[in-house]
Amino acid sequence: MSKISLSKCFVNAEVEEAALRAIRSGQYILASECKAFEAELAAHTGTTQCVLGSSWTMIVYLLHQLQGVGPGDEIIVPSHTAFPTMEPLIHLGARPVFVDIDDTYCLDLDQLEAAITPRTVGIIPVYLYGHPLDVDRVLAIAAKHHLWVIEDCAQAQGAKYKGKTVGSMGHFGAFSFFPSKNLTVLGDGGCITTNNTQMADRLRMLRNHGRQGKYDHEFPGYNVRFDEIKAAIGRVMLKHLDGFNENRRKIAARYTERLKGIVQTPPVREWATPVYHMYVVRCEKRDELQKFLKTKEIDTGIHYPKPNHLQPAVTGLFPYIPKLPRTEQAVKEILSLPIHGEMTLDTADKVCDAIAEFYGKK
Repeated sequence: MSKISLSKCFVNAEVEEAALRAIRSGQYILASECKAFEAELAAHTGTTQCVLGSSWTMIVYLLHQLQGVGPGDEIIVPSHTAFPTMEPLIHLGARPVFVDIDDTYCLDLDQLEAAITPRTVGIIPVYLYGHPLDVDRVLAIAAKHHLWVIEDCAQAQGAKYKGKTVGSMGHFGAFSFFPSKNLTVLGDGGCITTNNTQMADRLRMLRNHGRQGKYDHEFPGYNVRFDEIKAAIGRVMLKHLDGFNENRRKIAARYTERLKGIVQTPPVREWATPVYHMYVVRCEKRDELQKFLKTKEIDTGIHYPKPNHLQPAVTGLFPYIPKLPRTEQAVKEILSLPIHGEMTLDTADKVCDAIAEFYGKK
């Protein structure tokens, strides 16, 4: 049995030719490929603006600066997410306020309003594993309390809520192009989507040393620029995104069908069109199952083994550690199964067969 990888990057002749096209152009940073990629990303998302940056972390850091985030501010986030969700705001002296998760692993909206204080300035809902939450409800609560919303779409590119593409509904959407993501540029990268033209224009300047023209610097900025080779690759990947996401849903449906009654499969809300960046089950004897699957040459992952409210980088910053029972229980049981845009149903069946074998199920 050949090894089954947890994820896989798509590379074909079209991807390679796109990279060569950018190399041969003689323009390597924020030129025609980047401009085209930004326009295509905005159109796919359903926004008027898209701003590329060197990573999710850095482009969100710049966005927070433009929002005026600073010491004393509080921003509501789930603890169960990748650490970069709150990393930029911590660097600016703000405080993440952690809220527990629901059964889709997204922020529990029943607990959201109780977490708001006079110091709260914004909410970062995370569409973990590619499943959106109830965006209308988040936006209604945010409007009531005069808060901004950044949709964390790092794992959800192409997902939809009531037919609307994620990243188009909040004040801003934030995306990652890390190699494992549904849309990758075969390296680091990220972007912000928005309909706020003024903020997008300022963000473009801030990522490029605060300049308007080549030698006209209106304010001190940063080097958080994007390169032409990654943009050219990303444009090819974007053309395949919807098809690969549809295949991920087929793989997920097979997993759900075959694993029912063996492990706890992920739920899907009626208004959600998820994209399954990860297919995450909850199971008994998780660590033993993971070791067994490894002997079968099947890669798995745990996303994430330690909640952010318990990370050393966070606990030392704040006077108390919140109790998040659902989050703390979930991290002991979750297991990410192999899934990617080119995966076959036969491969999914091999994974299911191995899991059934471990639990003694046919």
